[in-house]
Amino acid sequence: MGFREVGLSESEYKRIIELLGREPNELELELIGVMWSEHCSYKSTRPLLRTFPSKGKYVLQGQGENAGVVDMGEGWGFAFKVESHNHPSAVAPFQGAATGVGGIIRDIIAMGARPSVSMDGLFFGDASQRKTKNLAKGIVEGIGAYGNAVGVPIVGGKTFYSPCYNDNPLVNAFSAGFVRLDKMASSQTAKPGDYAVLLGSKTGRDGIAGASFASRELDEDSKASKPQIQIGDPFEEKLLIECCMDLLDKKLIASMQDMGAAGILSSSSEIAHKSGCGIDIQVEKIPLREADMLPWEIFLSESQERMLLIVEEEKLEPVFAMAKHYGLDCAVVGEMTDSKRYRVYKNGALEAELPTSILGDTPEIFWPAEEPKDLPARQAIELAALKSADPAKDLLEMLSCPNGRRKNAIWEQYDSMVQLHTIAGPGEPAAIVEVPDTRRACVLTMEAEPYKCWTDPYTGASEAMALSLRGLWLTGADALGMTNCLNFASPEMPEKFYELKECLRGLADTCRALDCPVVSGNVSLYNETATDRIYPTPLVVTAGLVTDRDKIIRAGRTKERDFIYLVGAPEGSLGATRYQQAKDGRPLGKTVDPDPEAEKAFRDGAIKTAQRQLARSGRVVAGGGLAAALANEAIASGVGMKIELAPRGNVEALLFSEGGARAVYSVSPEKAAAFEDAWSGFPCVKAGEAGGDRFDWRGIFSLPIEELEKAFTEEK
Repeated sequence: MGFREVGLSESEYKRIIELLGREPNELELELIGVMWSEHCSYKSTRPLLRTFPSKGKYVLQGQGENAGVVDMGEGWGFAFKVESHNHPSAVAPFQGAATGVGGIIRDIIAMGARPSVSMDGLFFGDASQRKTKNLAKGIVEGIGAYGNAVGVPIVGGKTFYSPCYNDNPLVNAFSAGFVRLDKMASSQTAKPGDYAVLLGSKTGRDGIAGASFASRELDEDSKASKPQIQIGDPFEEKLLIECCMDLLDKKLIASMQDMGAAGILSSSSEIAHKSGCGIDIQVEKIPLREADMLPWEIFLSESQERMLLIVEEEKLEPVFAMAKHYGLDCAVVGEMTDSKRYRVYKNGALEAELPTSILGDTPEIFWPAEEPKDLPARQAIELAALKSADPAKDLLEMLSCPNGRRKNAIWEQYDSMVQLHTIAGPGEPAAIVEVPDTRRACVLTMEAEPYKCWTDPYTGASEAMALSLRGLWLTGADALGMTNCLNFASPEMPEKFYELKECLRGLADTCRALDCPVVSGNVSLYNETATDRIYPTPLVVTAGLVTDRDKIIRAGRTKERDFIYLVGAPEGSLGATRYQQAKDGRPLGKTVDPDPEAEKAFRDGAIKTAQRQLARSGRVVAGGGLAAALANEAIASGVGMKIELAPRGNVEALLFSEGGARAVYSVSPEKAAAFEDAWSGFPCVKAGEAGGDRFDWRGIFSLPIEELEKAFTEEK
């Protein structure tokens, strides 16, 4: 077997020989090839990821663990992370998506947290195509089947449609859980003499070389790759969750690691390297589903529902008793050593021996970046072509298009209330869940702006991050931290790497300016085929804290005679908006430039409004612009509005522009003066009043709420 067959370049192979002082044997080459793959090593993005701010007053565990953990107060931590399962979901939609959910749940278990929340970011192709409908059906069914059966509520997410995802759907799975601070687990606390214990399902051939599969572009051969797709069993995962929670509660685990990409190899080598130890693995002790598996197959299998536990010798017996109680396979498969070597034995014979550093300290690649030659053309926009001949018709289109309409066909397949702690779930701008045994609440927002990242990667990524934060602040939450899933095409082309580099710069600068540390994340590259590639799609999930859940601002609560306020600039930009794309057939133009000072002022006003309970309802201005935000609020509240705002220039900019720190609020008349005082020094204007059964915008249109709701809810 040659080095190219395991995905290594000639220069990488020469470097391996230098590090080892010899040529690797076949098994060693397989092991190194997978750990040096893009999917496992992040070799193309690690230098960029180091630019993210990672420290903050709430951060308990930042990047480098299975998930980030932030402090929720009163002895509670919140572990959270988002991860991609893009390539598997493109090939086998149901199982690819289902095992994506299972994998991210195990990352949360590995931090000692009980999985309590799931969300998903889904990016599909042209909504009118049968292929897209079939892919979406399988993916959504897979997410629902696994999440519902395992008993973790799916409380929200983001769904986006564009032809660029026709052959490359994206499935970004998020999970989170609460953990008592004295029961947090780690993958960095193993010590020599401890035993490596495999808990959970037997190891089979499913998912073999899945990490390498996810490190290259999709092609026609992918149709033959279904054996590489993992098969999930949510009922086994449920048992695994309960068993791990009991083991942690009884302090029987020294360290633990999920078995995800690269299976036993990755989990065991990561624990050894991060703990400063070595590890000896006895391959014949690993429980197998198929007896004739070769050592490399065993190590690279990505069979699901497995955890690697590190256990002190005197605690082995109670660990095995607990596993038996839950009906789970459990086996000692290795021992931690002080050698800093990764050794594989089979029936006493040494099969492979490598320094743990060669598996854990993988090389970095510094790809050249070059501004795309067509970037000026992407940013050019002809405002005359965006003129609206019929604003009412255009608003109905904003509400009824795939990216605007209600996604209840998706949400209704998910159980959002299991565990009984969901305050706000699917269909609301922010997901909100109770912090156990407290009056506190955790708020979550998920955002991505593919159109804006395509036309200007830096400002597009910055706007996505700021939009996620605005949604938190509006509820009254203080931001604790962010996790991200970075979905991009090949980094090997300078123009594509430029997009990646600029998006990450936009995220890093915005997080730094707005005091939001990055605590975890995932990178998915090579999202392309021979004929097409995705838009740059950095997805962010931000977690926030409200200390009194009786003081939360939510959407859809406007009442008759409430005053309607707009805070922030009346207009943003028409560039790369939902409206512009509908008119031109492709995203063009730039969004607004980042303005950290305006964002901070918005944050202060929004949190003050919530804490003083000055508004009845609130909603950030986002996709579809101000008109869509007001229409969505009217639909959700079941009450009409009379809006008096007049355009400063063209009517399209007032109605449909996006970007910038802006929101709409409904305020009872008796609180209007206090509300305006809370927003003193920031643009704040009374836009109109709520009442009746029509959405009237003076001099522009008048539509029955019933017609808006029909556009928003009717499946096409």
